[in-house]
Amino acid sequence: MKPKLESTITCPVCRHVEVETMPEDFCQYYYDCKGCKALLKPKAGDCCVYCSYGDTPCPPIQLESPCCSR
Repeated sequence: MKPKLESTITCPVCRHVEVETMPEDFCQYYYDCKGCKALLKPKAGDCCVYCSYGDTPCPPIQLESPCCSR
């Protein structure tokens, strides 16, 4: 199964929405909001910003593979 690589990420600060392509082989820990420039980090218990703020979890989680912090 091939993971979905696009996720719509929503900034919790300004609610800006952006479609981004996720990396396939690692978790993205930081994300700079293109709306307000806030530096987003994962919520406690999440491995990356896509799992916290995106509409699609990161590829390692989709494939149920070991992830950087899980």
